[in-house]
Amino acid sequence: MKTTYIRLTIAAALLLEIYSCKKGEASTSDLEAYSKPDSAINISADSISSVATMSVKEKQFIKTANVNMEVKDVYDTTISIEKTVQELGGFVTHSDLQSKVISEDTYNTSGEDAMLVKKYQTENSMLVRVPTSKLGELLTLINDKKLFLNSRLINAEDVTSSIKYAELEGKRIKKTEENISKLKATQDKVTLDNENMSDGNLQQLANMDVSDNLKYSTVEIYIQEPKLRIAEIAVTNTKNIDNKYKFNFLYDVKNAFTEGFYLIQKLFVGLVAIWPIVLIAGIGFYFYRKNKSNNRIQQTKEHNSAS
Repeated sequence: MKTTYIRLTIAAALLLEIYSCKKGEASTSDLEAYSKPDSAINISADSISSVATMSVKEKQFIKTANVNMEVKDVYDTTISIEKTVQELGGFVTHSDLQSKVISEDTYNTSGEDAMLVKKYQTENSMLVRVPTSKLGELLTLINDKKLFLNSRLINAEDVTSSIKYAELEGKRIKKTEENISKLKATQDKVTLDNENMSDGNLQQLANMDVSDNLKYSTVEIYIQEPKLRIAEIAVTNTKNIDNKYKFNFLYDVKNAFTEGFYLIQKLFVGLVAIWPIVLIAGIGFYFYRKNKSNNRIQQTKEHNSAS
């Protein structure tokens, strides 16, 4: 049963994918096909948002958008977009504002002071969700903030057939539940009931996701500043401080004398620790010298006898 459900779901997804590929994800030109007299189409006065505000009789669309643009001030624009999204009844799910440092140099201005100069570029990646009915309005307001629009993509995915299929699946699962309830209480009945309940839960989850995506549109926004900014930060002249404390003659002499005294102590302690080796070496050297001395005396006697 579960396998059959999965196969049906995959088949429906494939059919929907083929349909979407043929139809495209609702570009402005493609959507003109829906402008028939018997279709109820509402187009915004702003032509660039016509896809975002479009509605077609007996059709359901999940709408998404992606905007990439350059703005005068990323921080101010971010605050403005967040406020606008809130006023439209939406919410921000992700906002990653950061400054990319291009270069960083320190210039000494006096013996104690210096200036840290940073060249950077600010950018922000945002993910917001707004009521689908307000998508066109949001895109129009965002467009007013741009200096230059790099790209803007609006998708309207037709999910009408998926919704109809979900309704049929719900009826099938309900009918299967009624049939299972008529069976005798066996282990197989429990297994079938669990599988059918699992199918029902998955179907409810899919329905909630579709319902949420129909109600709220997801908009990805990337904004950046067109030119580098410069930050001047007053700091301490660390090079002068390093030179000031780099060398102290009296202290270093005193410290060197102390370390030399400690070194002598360590050497003495080391010699004491190896006293057996020193003793054996001393004894060996003594007998070596004594033997050498005896050999010289013997050689002298032999030389005198020969004479």
